Amino acid sequence: MQNQLFINGVWVAPASGQMFDVVDPSDRKVFHQVAAGGAADVDAAVRAARAAFDQGPWPRMSGAARAAILRRMGDEITARTDELARIEVRDNGKPLPEAIWDIEDTAGCFHFYADLAERFDNNSVQEIALSMDEFTSKAVKEPVGVAGAIIPWNFPMLMAAWKVAPALAAGCTMVLKPSELTPLTALELGVIAQKAGLPDGVLNIVTGFGPDAGQPLTEHPGVNKLAFTGSVPTGSRIMATAAQDIKTISLELGGKSPMVVFEDADIAEAVEWILFGIFWNQGEVCSATSRVLIHEDIYPALMERLVEEARKIKIGHGLNEGVLLGPLVSQSQYEKVLSAIEMGKSEATLVTGGGVPEGLEHGCYVEPTIFADVPTDTWIWNEEIFGPVVCIRKFAAEEEAIDLANDTRFGLGAAVLSNDLDRAERVARAFRAGIVWINCSQPTFTEAPWGGYKQSGIGRELGEWGFNNYLETKQITTYDRSKPWGWYIKD
Repeated sequence: MQNQLFINGVWVAPASGQMFDVVDPSDRKVFHQVAAGGAADVDAAVRAARAAFDQGPWPRMSGAARAAILRRMGDEITARTDELARIEVRDNGKPLPEAIWDIEDTAGCFHFYADLAERFDNNSVQEIALSMDEFTSKAVKEPVGVAGAIIPWNFPMLMAAWKVAPALAAGCTMVLKPSELTPLTALELGVIAQKAGLPDGVLNIVTGFGPDAGQPLTEHPGVNKLAFTGSVPTGSRIMATAAQDIKTISLELGGKSPMVVFEDADIAEAVEWILFGIFWNQGEVCSATSRVLIHEDIYPALMERLVEEARKIKIGHGLNEGVLLGPLVSQSQYEKVLSAIEMGKSEATLVTGGGVPEGLEHGCYVEPTIFADVPTDTWIWNEEIFGPVVCIRKFAAEEEAIDLANDTRFGLGAAVLSNDLDRAERVARAFRAGIVWINCSQPTFTEAPWGGYKQSGIGRELGEWGFNNYLETKQITTYDRSKPWGWYIKD
C-alpha cells in the first residue's frame, strides 16, 4: 500500500516529513501510516496540474485517446477488485461484499466516462442558428481547467471515481484530497494511473487533514473548480472560500432522507427496504432513508416484523462471512453516533439496539438501532446521525406524509413504497429531493444524476450531468467578410 504523495507523476514525501496513522476500526489498531500533506504540497500539486493543463497533452488529446487511458484504469481496478476491496474493509470497516460492490462500481464509473469522452469528439461543438446571415456562431464545450476534489470516507474509492473519472474524461487535470480517515484506495488510484499511462500531472493526490491540506486546496488561486462531498458546515465554508475567486463549485452534502410506506405496501418487502435503506454501509450514507413514515393501518404489524428482522442482522468484522454490519469508520464517529442515541433515548421510544454489541467492545461497533413514535421537533428526527439509527413515526393521510417528508432543511433522497404506482409517482413528484426511489431505497447508477435540493448541495454528479460539471461553454461567432457591414456613417 502506498504511503507518499502522488505529485506530477511521482511518489514524493511531504514537505513537512510528517506522517499520520491509519486505524482499523474493527480493533482500533494502527495498521499503516501515510503522508501528512500541507500547504506546500498542495501548491506543488496544483502547479503540476496547472502545467499539465496549460502546456501538457491531456486537454488537447482527442476524447477517444483519453477514453483509452480511462478504460485501462477501469480494467486495472477490475483486475485488483479483491485486493482493493480488502483494503477498504480495513480502512473503512464495511463488510467485504459491500466493498467488492463499491470497487466494481468504481471500475464501471471509469468505463462509463471513457464512453462519454469518446462521444465528446462528436458533440463538443453545437452550431447556433442566428437571425443575421452575415454571421455564423457555435457553442464549444471545453474543459474547465484544474479541478480540486475533496472526498469523504464512507465510499473511499468510489467517491474518488465520481470526481476523477468525469474530470479526466472532460480533459481537466485534478488535485484529489481524500479523507484522512480512509486514504488508502485513493492513493492506489495513483498507481493505477501510472500503469494506465496517464500523463504526469494530470492526477495528483495529496493526503492530509482538512485544515492542513483541504483548506489550502480550496483557497489556491490555481484551481478553477472545486468538487466536494461531505458535511453541510464544511460545504458552506468551501462555498464561501470559492466565492472569493468566483470558482465553479459542486457540493454534495448531508441528508435526512424520508421513506413513506403506504398501507398497500407488501410488509416483507417494506422491511427489506427499510433495513437496507438505513443499515447498509453501517448507515454511513448521505442519502440513507433515516426517517421512515408508516401508514397507521400497517404500523403495528410492520414494526413487529422490522424489529424482529433487525435483531437478526449479523454484526462483526467485515471479512467474516455473513456479516452485514461492520464497525463505524472511526472512534470519533462511533462516539458521535452513541451520543446521538443517548439523546434519542430522552426524546423517543427506543425499540431495539442502541448499544455496543456484546463481545465487540474492542472495535467501533454499534447495534442496529430503531426509535419509534419520534416527535418531529426532536434532534434525532431532524439531524443527520450518519450511523445505523432509524427514526420512525406513523401517518394517516397522503398529504400528511408529504408534509412530514418535506419538513427538513435537507433534500437529497426520498423513497415511497406503494402498490399503487400512480400514487407512488404522485408522491415522488411531490418530494423536494434530488433523488427519489419508488418501491426501493438506495440503488445508485452511474448513468443517472445524483445530487440534492436545499442544504443537500449544489449541482449534480454522475451521468452526463457529472461530465458537464467539468466543462465550460465558449461562444465563437464569425463574420462573413464577403457581406457588407458598417455601423458608422459613410460619406
